Amino acid sequence: MAPKSDLHRNVADYKPSVWGDYFLRYASESMEVDQSIAAQIETLKNNVRDMLVSNTKNPLEKVHLIDSICRLGVSYHFENEIEEVLQHIHKNYVQNGEIIIFEDNLCSLAVLFRLLRQQGLHVSPNVFNKFKDEQGKFSKRIIVDVEGMLSLYEATHLMVQGEDILEDALAFTTTHLDFVANESSHPRVTQVKHCLRQALHKNLPRLEARSYIFIYEEDPSHDENLLILAKLDFNMLQSIHQKEFGNLYKWWKELDAANKLPFARDRMVEGSFWAMGLFFEPQYSIGRKFMSKLIIIITAIDDAYDAYGTIDELELFTKAIERWDISCLDDLPDYMKFLYKITLDLYEEIEQEMQKSGRAYTINYYKKAFIQFIQAYMTEARWLNNNYKPTLEEYIHLSTETCGYTLLICTSFIGMGDITTEEIIKWVSNETKIVNAAIVIGRIMDDIASNEFEQKREHMSSFLECYMKKYNVSREASVQEGQKRIANAWKDMNKQCLRPTEIPMPFLTRILNLSRVIDVFYKDEDNYTNPEGEMKTFIKALLVDPVVV
Repeated sequence: MAPKSDLHRNVADYKPSVWGDYFLRYASESMEVDQSIAAQIETLKNNVRDMLVSNTKNPLEKVHLIDSICRLGVSYHFENEIEEVLQHIHKNYVQNGEIIIFEDNLCSLAVLFRLLRQQGLHVSPNVFNKFKDEQGKFSKRIIVDVEGMLSLYEATHLMVQGEDILEDALAFTTTHLDFVANESSHPRVTQVKHCLRQALHKNLPRLEARSYIFIYEEDPSHDENLLILAKLDFNMLQSIHQKEFGNLYKWWKELDAANKLPFARDRMVEGSFWAMGLFFEPQYSIGRKFMSKLIIIITAIDDAYDAYGTIDELELFTKAIERWDISCLDDLPDYMKFLYKITLDLYEEIEQEMQKSGRAYTINYYKKAFIQFIQAYMTEARWLNNNYKPTLEEYIHLSTETCGYTLLICTSFIGMGDITTEEIIKWVSNETKIVNAAIVIGRIMDDIASNEFEQKREHMSSFLECYMKKYNVSREASVQEGQKRIANAWKDMNKQCLRPTEIPMPFLTRILNLSRVIDVFYKDEDNYTNPEGEMKTFIKALLVDPVVV
């Protein structure tokens, strides 16, 4: 295949932004929140905190309270209290890894199992053996307990390698909950459909909070203080995020990026939404800003390498990135001049922020991750230009860089404040099990979701095509293998989040959240590239429509 010329650029047919200038209305220099609402939130937080730390002989109340707090999206206010309560329960009601309370209460057992696993505490799934029959299969008597089945289903997504009982439980609950989902008159049909569509453990916490607020409100036993806290807190966070999106949109619009990069996906809003998925809490505003800008920039760079750029242009851009010097601008075509300058400007902005906290030394690690990412893109572009079809092994090796996850994870740690050490930054690039698991989830889900669209133009071989070629199997068989690898990667990720962890849990949560973003964005199709469907609904729910208090 001859190199692309200016007369034959491989332009992808990307759809325009579905948001236009909508978020520009929120741009604001002030990030202050309504002080009367903030005061009300503080009062409600104290009320909920009192419930958490109160003495009770019945741990059941605390378990379901913590579950509600987590699902309503306000657990970030009570991290220390939740840790203390769950540690107490683990110490007093778990023996040799086995839960010894709640007897035959499937719902409560499953919720406690999930909460302990989420907290990184060891607990055995053997407790669920009591719900099996003489043949070793899950008993049909629990089918009517829809609440228990839902809780067991959600618990299974915390499984690690070798936990056959949870594999069986997942298959059993999925089968029988499917029946409930098809019963339109069932009182829990909406909740069942929601959990089958998006498991709690793999969902973005803000999306789960938005959905669960209404479920919790319909529960006659709900606590009014907790409900109002969840609603006010949701709207407060939404207001903060709206201003951040407005400021990012203003930055992108003032750069005139849409006209300077007409070939690229205009995904400013969706890229910022991606960053918000990694960390939503108010204290991570700086991290969201840098992560948003990075995702927006590498989306355009991806489209240049993947479709628009000629091989000679891409070689020039790669060399310029390797040199990392503004003098390289003179050698680049106009659209690449723009990409190069905004990239260097971003890293200069990051460096200035790092200097404030005495961590300027970290900028070299961030630059190195970006350079390696671009070099991998260049290798991929050369393969495509030379019509080279990589082996499955070559594809997997290169995709660890081209997916950009090492770069994204490394960048997400910028916003974590003073707890980010040089050792933790180095740890990211050491091919650790959890980072590799995130790469597998991201690369294969993206390949499966994007494959049909990419067939319409010249494209780099995907996991599906490499696997089909190596084993001479159908696309369907290749998809099944990909889904199997994704499932195993989630098990590895869950294992790495159990104590003792290699690095502090707040950093692992960024990696976990990155995989949640991927699961939501790429479940059935590439919602990032094609954002007019589910993606628009998600953004509207979190950034446009407030919760009615």
